[in-house]
Amino acid sequence: MEAPKTSLTTNEIISKLEYYCSYQDRCHKEVEQKLRNFALLPELKGQVIVHLIENKYIDEERFAKSFARGKHNYKGWGKNRIVQELKFREISKRNIDLALLELPNEIYLANFHTLSEKNWNSIKERKGQKKNKKFVDFLLRKGYETSLIFEKLKQLDN
Repeated sequence: MEAPKTSLTTNEIISKLEYYCSYQDRCHKEVEQKLRNFALLPELKGQVIVHLIENKYIDEERFAKSFARGKHNYKGWGKNRIVQELKFREISKRNIDLALLELPNEIYLANFHTLSEKNWNSIKERKGQKKNKKFVDFLLRKGYETSLIFEKLKQLDN
């Protein structure tokens, strides 16, 4: 872990954090972790966070929505994994629900089917329990719903 930096003024810290928040959406928790690198009094930390929120550098709703879209579109995550990761980042239930609305059902299902078929074809095992287990485990790790997974397994196994 980095040693706390003491030579920066509050304004310098604010501008560093503005940059940190502007090149990628950040949640409150990530900003607080970043703030720990600076030797700041608790009152000043509060002022910095208030400044970032008031100036729209931190916006939990915006963060949750872009997180959900990005993780689904680029990493192929399902709703369960996205919810779990947002909870880990201490995002409110309301913002998590709004974030899930960013995933239109048609696109969500299309991505699921593409990912599952690609995975099914890439498993070297012959048809049977071992292949089924690898398939199910992969999609559970990605965070897809069990009902979807077993429905798809039944379809592919025939």
